Amino acid sequence: MTSTARERLVLAVLLTASFTLAVDFSILNVALPAIGAEVGFSLTSLQWIATSFALCAAGFTLLFGRVGDLLGPRRLFLGGIALLGVSSLVGGVAETPPVLLAARVAQGLATAAVIPAALSLLTTSFPEGPRRDRALGLNGALMAAGFTTGAILGGLLTDLLSWRWAFFVNVVVAVAVLAVAPFVLAESRPARRPRLDLPGAVTVTGGLLSMVYGLTSAAEHSWTDPRTLVALLAGVVLLVVFWQVEKHVAEPLVPVPVLRRRTVAWGNLAGLLAFATETSLVFLLTIYLQSVLGFTPLSAGVSFAVLGAGTVIGGIAGPRVIARLGNVRALVTGLLVQAGATLSLVALGDSAGWLPLLLVATFAGGVANLVAIVGFMVTATSGLPDEEQGLATGLATMSQQVGIAMGIPVMSAVVGLILHAVGDDGAAATLIALRTAIGVNAALCVAAAVLAGVFLRAPRRRSLVLAGSGNAAATARH
Repeated sequence: MTSTARERLVLAVLLTASFTLAVDFSILNVALPAIGAEVGFSLTSLQWIATSFALCAAGFTLLFGRVGDLLGPRRLFLGGIALLGVSSLVGGVAETPPVLLAARVAQGLATAAVIPAALSLLTTSFPEGPRRDRALGLNGALMAAGFTTGAILGGLLTDLLSWRWAFFVNVVVAVAVLAVAPFVLAESRPARRPRLDLPGAVTVTGGLLSMVYGLTSAAEHSWTDPRTLVALLAGVVLLVVFWQVEKHVAEPLVPVPVLRRRTVAWGNLAGLLAFATETSLVFLLTIYLQSVLGFTPLSAGVSFAVLGAGTVIGGIAGPRVIARLGNVRALVTGLLVQAGATLSLVALGDSAGWLPLLLVATFAGGVANLVAIVGFMVTATSGLPDEEQGLATGLATMSQQVGIAMGIPVMSAVVGLILHAVGDDGAAATLIALRTAIGVNAALCVAAAVLAGVFLRAPRRRSLVLAGSGNAAATARH
């Protein structure tokens, strides 16, 4: 097998796994009523089918990223894929709520293990530069497109077959990946196996779990509900304790000097907001299409195909934009264009005549969001040695997962706040609440762009234009 062919096979295996796990974030959303009726969930407990997955996927990502550094990302990747296959099989045959929720928790843990391991394998399989940029661009495109694809695929499977196939699809993918991955993924073992920072692992995982639960509680109940306040306070306290622990332990989970790198700290914050805004916008527009325009779940899901196409195009175009502008300018430009596209959706009305605006704006926003995400991924993983790539990719993946997990509860809480203020939950009041939340979403995009532009300044350096793009070498500002 030639080097190029091997790289393509490695890329196919890793991207297939990442895309499948991204789909899992949303594939069950439109099927929740059917699941509740068949398995026996109450209306108020249905949201835990999604929340249990998101909590584990976000809360354990950083821990598993570090475990990948200690044991090798290949081992973690294969173990996570195996767990995904088993847990998906259990979820597909579940007949009671506890069994289904246990399967979703295991799927979340598998996601927390596989995604940082896959990203680490991706960055160590391709040298820093245009080839890695392109690989990261494709990965970002498929991760973002996966969230949209999940809504479409979930509707199709539920209407044509059964919601159980949303689980069984993962089993097929897991078997296929496990059949190929051991032969194409190179093992990467550390020269010395350091001790795992258990206090750091416990505090950061507990802190992230508490924060995500607090935001979910805010959306489900209110910002002043005791459960919300206690969870958010506990999250803040645990993350502060984590920071102090990392300053003093001999072998920290996250070395403080790495967190102090501008590219790591501010790059990840911008990435978190990029994922939070776009995935939560899909949530808001799903409510708009179904509650205001009266679309069926399947029709609403299909409406996001244009957004999915935009994310794929943005992921492919991202490395070329970086070659011209540099990763920081690409990140800032993508966020600003995304903000403009999102802000235009504030004009949406209560008739289907506004659908063309939605399609055009979501396509443009999808392209821009993926350019920003590729810029974030390149920024957050560049300039680090291979032995720290697992940590860097774990942080980047954590930002992605936390953004996805937090964005929807925050936007849902904004909608709930407006509906409570107007004292109505009809279509007209829902439209007002959605417009407000969309405006907040656009403001977060602008805030992320400003923070990235101010804090991620860096010197010029030469960068080769992506191979095959048809351009010569270009000067890029990073």
